Amino acid sequence: MTKRINLALQGGGAHGAFTWGVLDRLLDEEDIEVAAITGTSAGALNGAAFKAGWLENGREGARASLDWLWRQMGALKDLRLPAWMAGNPLIPGQVASVLEASPQFMVADAMTRVVSPYAYGPFYRNPLDRVAREFAFDKVCAAEGPSLFVSATNVHSGKIRVFSGDDISPESLLASACLPTLFQAVEIDGAHYWDGGYTGNPALFPLFRSELPADIMIVNINPLDRPEVPRSPQEIQNRINEISFNSSLLRELRAINFAQRLIEDGAVGESALKRVFVHMIADDKLMREMSVATKMMPTPLTLGRLKEAGRQAADGFLAQHRDDIGARGTVDLADAYS
Repeated sequence: MTKRINLALQGGGAHGAFTWGVLDRLLDEEDIEVAAITGTSAGALNGAAFKAGWLENGREGARASLDWLWRQMGALKDLRLPAWMAGNPLIPGQVASVLEASPQFMVADAMTRVVSPYAYGPFYRNPLDRVAREFAFDKVCAAEGPSLFVSATNVHSGKIRVFSGDDISPESLLASACLPTLFQAVEIDGAHYWDGGYTGNPALFPLFRSELPADIMIVNINPLDRPEVPRSPQEIQNRINEISFNSSLLRELRAINFAQRLIEDGAVGESALKRVFVHMIADDKLMREMSVATKMMPTPLTLGRLKEAGRQAADGFLAQHRDDIGARGTVDLADAYS
C-alpha cells in the first residue's frame, strides 16, 4: 500500500546537502509518495529540484535533478564569500574547527558585520541567481506532482510569506535563501524579502490542508539541543544562529501538540482540527560538529559526506519507523516541545 507523506525541509546553507541525501534515500522506496513539500532556503531549493525532476521523469528524474542542484552548489565561487572555498580534504567536523580559526574566515565573518551588501553598488551579484534561474519553472509551478510551498520573510512587516503555484519564481527562491548580512533583499511585487528561516524554518501550516496526508516528515539540519555552553565568539554566534532559525519550528510544533491534545481529549472533533503525525529525520551529533562556517562552504567533498549522512539517517528512520507512517507520529511532541 502506498504511504503518502508531506516533507518539511529546513534551511541551513550547505548543510542542505544532508536533506539531499535524505530525499535520495526516500526515492528508493517505491511505496512512499510525496504529496507536498514545504521548504525554506536550501530546503526550498531542494523542494524545487525534487518537484521539477519528479514531473520530468518520476523518481529517477527527481534524483537527477537533486544531483544537478548540488553539483551547481558545489561549484559556487564568489569574492564576497571567501569562506566558500573548494578542495578542502578535511572531514566536516574538522572543516568547522579549522575554518573558524583561519584568518580568512575571521576576516570574512567580520566583514559581514561592518560591510553592507549594498556597498557593492553596480558590482553586486547574488551568487545563487544563476542556479535559481535554471530551474524548469513550468514544472516547479505545475498543479501536478507534489504541492510546493516556499517561505520568505517580509522585511517591512516581519511576517512570513508562503509562495506556491505560479507565485514561485527565481525571485521567491532567492528571497527564501536571502541572508541579510550577505545578500541584498529581494524585491517581489513591491515588497522586499529576507531568508524565510526567521519566520518559518520550515513553515508547517501549509501542510494542514484537508486534502494532504496526515504525516509530516521534518528534515532537521539545525541542532535543537546543544549540551555544552558556547564560549568562543564563533560558538556563541553559531548557537544564536541555530536558536533563531529553530524558533519558528518550535512554535509550530508546540501548537501542533496543543491541537492534538484537544483532539485526544475530545474537546474538539477532527472535523475542526486536523490530526497530524509528526516524524523527524536528523543527525544532531553530526550537525553539532559543524557550524556557520561549514554552512557557508559548499565544497564538493563536504557536500558528498553530508549527502551520505542524510541517506544513513533516512535509512535508520525507515528501519525503525516505516510501519508508523500513516498510523502514528514518531516524535514525542509533549515530551520534546511542550
